[in-house]
Amino acid sequence: MGFRENLKSELAYSGMLVKELAAKSGVPKHRIDNYLNARSQIPSVESGVRIAKALGVSVEYLVTSRDDKQTRGAQKKSGDVRLIAQLAEQLDDEQRLFLIDFIKWFKLRKNHSTPDLPQ
Repeated sequence: MGFRENLKSELAYSGMLVKELAAKSGVPKHRIDNYLNARSQIPSVESGVRIAKALGVSVEYLVTSRDDKQTRGAQKKSGDVRLIAQLAEQLDDEQRLFLIDFIKWFKLRKNHSTPDLPQ
C-alpha cells in the first residue's frame, strides 16, 4: 500500500475526520484532501511528518506500511493501547491518576495478588 491508502486506513482506524487531522497537524484540509483523492499527491516531508505525528505513526509507516524496530517501539502501539492512550488524554489529571492506579491494581490482581483498590 502507498501513502494514500495508508493515510485513509489510519484515518479510519483513528476515527478522525479530515478536518480534525488538519487542525491537529496544522496541514490545511484541502491539502490532505489532495493526498486522499484519486490524483494522490505526495506530501512534502514537513507535511508528512506533521500528519504522521498527529496520527501517532511514523512517516515510514505512512509511506511504506512498515516501521523500523526503533520507530515501531516508540510510535506504533497496538490498537488497544493506542485507544487507551487516546481516551486517557481526554481525562483530567485526577481521573488520569486514578486510571494509572487502577491499571497497577489490575496488573497486580492478574498476577494472583488481590490488594484493595487504590484510594
